[in-house]
Amino acid sequence: MSADKLVFDLSQELEGSPQIFIKKDWLSILDNMNQNYNANQSIIDTSQLSNSNKYINYREGYLAMPLLMTLTGAGYLAPTASGTATTGVNTSGFLPACSSVALSAGGTVGTQPTACDYVMGLKNWFGTMIHSFTLDLNGTTIIQQTPFINMVNCFKLMTSLSWGDIQTQGSTIGFYPDVPTAFVLGGSSLPSTGTASSSDTSIFGVGVCNNTTFPADVPYSPSTQSSFAFSDYQSGSGNTGLVKRIQMINLDPDGLVGGSGQPANGGFGFGLNESNFLDGAITYANLMSGKTASSAQVNPLGNGVITNGLSGGASTALRNLWVSHISSKVNGVGLGTFSGIQISVMATIYLKHIHNFFAMCPLLKGTFFKMTMFLNQATTTFTVSGSQVVNNAGSSVASSLPVWRSGVYSLSSVSVPVGGTNPMMLTAKSGFSGGAYSLGNSTPVGGSSVPYIASVVVGAQTPSAQSTQVPALAGGVLARSIYLYVPAYTFNPTIETAYLSSPVKTIQYSDYYQYQILSVGASQQFNNLLTNGIANIKSILVVPYYSASSSAGAEASGLPAGLPVYQSPFDTAGAGTTSPMVMFNNFNVIVSGQNAIYNTERYTFEHFNNQFKGCNSVNGDMTDGLTSGLIDSLGFQSSQCFWYVNLARQLPVEEAVPKSVQLIGTNNSALAIDLFCFIEYGVSVSLDILTGARV
Repeated sequence: MSADKLVFDLSQELEGSPQIFIKKDWLSILDNMNQNYNANQSIIDTSQLSNSNKYINYREGYLAMPLLMTLTGAGYLAPTASGTATTGVNTSGFLPACSSVALSAGGTVGTQPTACDYVMGLKNWFGTMIHSFTLDLNGTTIIQQTPFINMVNCFKLMTSLSWGDIQTQGSTIGFYPDVPTAFVLGGSSLPSTGTASSSDTSIFGVGVCNNTTFPADVPYSPSTQSSFAFSDYQSGSGNTGLVKRIQMINLDPDGLVGGSGQPANGGFGFGLNESNFLDGAITYANLMSGKTASSAQVNPLGNGVITNGLSGGASTALRNLWVSHISSKVNGVGLGTFSGIQISVMATIYLKHIHNFFAMCPLLKGTFFKMTMFLNQATTTFTVSGSQVVNNAGSSVASSLPVWRSGVYSLSSVSVPVGGTNPMMLTAKSGFSGGAYSLGNSTPVGGSSVPYIASVVVGAQTPSAQSTQVPALAGGVLARSIYLYVPAYTFNPTIETAYLSSPVKTIQYSDYYQYQILSVGASQQFNNLLTNGIANIKSILVVPYYSASSSAGAEASGLPAGLPVYQSPFDTAGAGTTSPMVMFNNFNVIVSGQNAIYNTERYTFEHFNNQFKGCNSVNGDMTDGLTSGLIDSLGFQSSQCFWYVNLARQLPVEEAVPKSVQLIGTNNSALAIDLFCFIEYGVSVSLDILTGARV
């Protein structure tokens, strides 16, 4: 029995083991950009590390990348007198917590869904900020520039990490998988009466949307519309992955700790009967600054008092600790003023997740690297219309309770200067979505139309358009430059001698070529030659998205013309998901005239079982009880439609022979699609680990 053998082996182990290293220091260096990332680029050279006379382990290294997320625009909606509707009165902008406003009818204090702590988040994995990555070794390029490398890296994380990794590493690297069955297709219709519901699809956004943050459980009720919940899975019912990722970055010093009726995702007002419960409640600011609780200080519901801004004690502590948090809130008062909210994020991106070269690196001394990254900094401009608040006096609802209609989104433009993925997400404007629900109309009553602007940038500088709207925004309050952190080891001299007995080490790693097949129509066949010759081919990954070539008709993506789906702030595409329900028929990869798949694949389950399942995972998921990978068959059929084929099975003598790659199949989707094809090929480089010289 295996357990008996383990007991026997453990009983023979010697106590203690020789110390391999006598010291380990963590070194950090700044990039060369002098806090200026307007060129959407970052360059890091390791000259300081190469002169340190220490062994550097790049396998453990990581980037500390400061991000600044900003949202500016008009304010929220205030309830008015009995039976009167208001469609855009700007009173106090983005309030810091679920706050109260006196109603005209009877002077009763009511509550509103005004917390904006969940109004925006990031797509899966902090590394989505990196569009392409290049590495030079002693002046020679050893990692080629590959656009959209974040798509490949997200796929590798999705197929190699386990759920245990998510629990322990997820909050560090900004990673939590999106729910693949929670997507909806956004429309443009306004809700007719009352509060917007999930049937009003444009409350989610336009195009494919997977941005809901309210609970994902849909109850079953016989003889009602909810009985269809069995067929729509979790469509429009909550993307847990997005919620988790927002929780990783949106610590609000003004947020209340506990409290009866306080929603887990913070987006909806407290009931009237619960306002007194929160007197003397503790905020996160109190915990950080050590202050005693005080009703006037921490209770935003008491006597109609609205708490604005951040506690100085907590803000200073969080900044000094480099903790990701909501760092700035400015509330505009009255028409013609603007409000703003900012989240400062300290993102950790491991080098081994950016490129597998670093995962294969031995301990190196004297090696000079130059890393060049192009960054997915993005700005999204959008409008809101149809928002409305009515005080329901005389109805079955208590006269002091307002009825809300959240309105709908319209997407004006998205700018990603390098042409890559938009890393930012905007949450749905449906109830309990945690902030977006309370965004008022872009055309307030008596005011001019001014769109909302949402942005994510590297560094600490607020984009100029938003700083002009809200000059009081503080900007980033954490680091202002990208740092590279690596450990430096000092060997035990005896062990070092053994390590240097073979000073030349060969690093074998993979690199990628990227190709695109654009505008493959519905039910259309594709037969494309991707390359005439690449040596040492390892695999091919095909990532399908709805085409950006058209904006109207049956084959439209639903987005403005020319806008790719991976730049949508409502869609998770580009960071661990594809466009939904993109399936192929008669699919095959032809390498130098020979089919890589014995029979052309016709069925979805056939490709998942035969090609996709187990790729990049521990033991290929062949060992029950020891598996990894986060994509299952249902996810593959929904919105994780990655098509992957292993091409590495070949004789060693064939690895150096360049081979052509051809992709064939039929688009079974009802929409036109674009295919992003990444061909993985093997590369090797030999280094002298003592001098860092390339051999």
